[in-house]
Amino acid sequence: MKKPLVFILSDSVGDTAELVMKAGLSQFLTNDYDIQRIPYVEDKQTVDETLQIVSEKEGILGFTVVDPELRQYINEQTSKLDIEAIDIMGPMMDAMGRAFKNEPRFEPGLVYKLDKDYFKRIESIEFAVRYDDGRDPRGISRADIVLIGVSRTSKTPLSQYLAHKRLKVANVPVMPEVDVPEELFNIDPKKCIGLKIDPDKLNNIRKERLKALGLGEHANYAHKKRIEEELVYFNQIIDKIGCEVIDVSNKAVEETANIILQKHKALSSDLKVE
Repeated sequence: MKKPLVFILSDSVGDTAELVMKAGLSQFLTNDYDIQRIPYVEDKQTVDETLQIVSEKEGILGFTVVDPELRQYINEQTSKLDIEAIDIMGPMMDAMGRAFKNEPRFEPGLVYKLDKDYFKRIESIEFAVRYDDGRDPRGISRADIVLIGVSRTSKTPLSQYLAHKRLKVANVPVMPEVDVPEELFNIDPKKCIGLKIDPDKLNNIRKERLKALGLGEHANYAHKKRIEEELVYFNQIIDKIGCEVIDVSNKAVEETANIILQKHKALSSDLKVE
């Protein structure tokens, strides 16, 4: 059997076309083939040059082009040159247009853009897990947002929520017995958010937490005096950093997250202007 020579022509990166062509080739029980990819094709001249090579080398062509005029041109030229060609996107878009009674967007690379968005979200989620609860202070300098607060101020769920919005978030717990990482004082304070909470509210939250763990609610963790000490220390750290503070006492995680997202958006805009 002659070794297949496959050409991939695309108005984007060509990943979709190559994947489909490989899936087809696998049905012929062969791994011995050559693939040549021609990405970001936007003009007829590039099409003509590619088809000339495909014809000379007796190759097979798979293409993904969303522009209807260019797609029609490729189909016409491959027919004239007697090239075996597979229009991967065309028939599918035509069928969907009939079913949806709507026109496609005719914008190349949308799947690739969606993939980039997906992988950025996954990367942010992994970042939030890796740098949760001050586990590794090296994440502070790499984070988009750094959350600072005493225990039970929703640092972890906030980090995860913001990660789903594609932000890299590290969070740092504050307690009097432990020095906060020095990295906190070496980054832009605008990236830091202090999470403030009412002492009585925190007392109730911690008592409920102890109950859920099967522990007595009178542990030092839930004592008002202990909580007040932690909050005094928290205020000292925040004052030293000079960052903004959000009172989370009566806010849902989503509400706090939206405030942070707005602040981050404003910060990003300021940086672009500079």
